[in-house]
Amino acid sequence: MPRSLHSEDYRKLTVVLFEARKSSGLTQQQVADRLGRPQSFIAKVEGGERRIDLVEFVALSRAIGADPRTLLDSLLGVIGGAKKSRR
Repeated sequence: MPRSLHSEDYRKLTVVLFEARKSSGLTQQQVADRLGRPQSFIAKVEGGERRIDLVEFVALSRAIGADPRTLLDSLLGVIGGAKKSRR
């Protein structure tokens, strides 16, 4: 199994985050400012050079103005194997 940073599924995560940021009308710099991080952090995440953990995913989603659950559902939809649970 390839390292997750270089896997096709991880690339899909970066695409979901990139598209969410673009849809929100925010620049990398604006998102970075909201996180208190340099713009290069966002560029490396979106470019697949920087791996993020779940806590960073939630913070990044919120900085973009997106619901982390919605973005996760989007990711699961593109990587397959996702099954909706009934509550």
